[in-house]
Amino acid sequence: MAGTEAAADMTGPEQTDADPRKALREAIMRGPTYRLAHEDVELLAEDDLRPLRLQLELLKPERELRKQGITSTIVVFGSARVVSREKAQAGLADLDARKAAGQSDPLQVQELASARRQLAHARYYEEARRFAQLVSAHFQQEGRRDFVVVTGGGPGIMEAANRGAFEAGAHSIGLNITLPHEQQPNPFISPELAFRFRYFALRKMHFLLRARALVAFPGGYGTLDELFEVLTLVQTGKMARIPIVLFSNEFWSRVVDFDYLVEEGFISAEDVGLFTRVDSAEDIITALDTFYHGMPPGPEEAQG
Repeated sequence: MAGTEAAADMTGPEQTDADPRKALREAIMRGPTYRLAHEDVELLAEDDLRPLRLQLELLKPERELRKQGITSTIVVFGSARVVSREKAQAGLADLDARKAAGQSDPLQVQELASARRQLAHARYYEEARRFAQLVSAHFQQEGRRDFVVVTGGGPGIMEAANRGAFEAGAHSIGLNITLPHEQQPNPFISPELAFRFRYFALRKMHFLLRARALVAFPGGYGTLDELFEVLTLVQTGKMARIPIVLFSNEFWSRVVDFDYLVEEGFISAEDVGLFTRVDSAEDIITALDTFYHGMPPGPEEAQG
């Protein structure tokens, strides 16, 4: 009898904040095993949960892109190291001013050469920006979401393409990725279309799910990787053919000797026809018009 009354006292309305049972219960509820599985961030980070993380990275952007009515995209690849003309000019002017003031150092010659090269490369930034303006203004009218520019969301050519769409009053997509040295999204991506990925594989998949054209500006390892993956997918029939446009005939002719690959039998002559090389934003538009006969793909094609 006395024991029953004592137990009632521990759980009844007379229970106090100092009640040891209350403290124990709260400790249990705060523990990691008591969390709902989908709220357990530490669990989701475990190696065993990698398949689920991959699925989430597939589903999250896909759901939002459908919600925003994105039917088709144009992928723009290129170097993150290219800067705008105004930024390149400012950098060169600063170095010239230091030289004129007698503030020289052993690295100045190299710095000046690098600055002049960066100014020359700024042409790529401006052409990517202008192309994105042209294609976005043409295909995103009266609520249409065709040929929406999509980039890796970072600086350089990516920024230029997102900026061009932004300046045209159009939407554009940025697919950023976590890196050891964190890459920040450029400020010209449409906020509702800015995504961040952990896995390169899922990011690449989203680049191509709605892609109806690919434009590759000069770039390094990342650009080459992304370009040749698409060429391989089209060459092997794993992906429907789309216009693949390489900007700057001079750059791509020196970086990859496609004719040599044909001569040595490593690719067929038809494989060289999978892409087009151009030297202006207008030439890119012409290549797209030629491929699609002036018409964007319909929603059924874009979602196929």
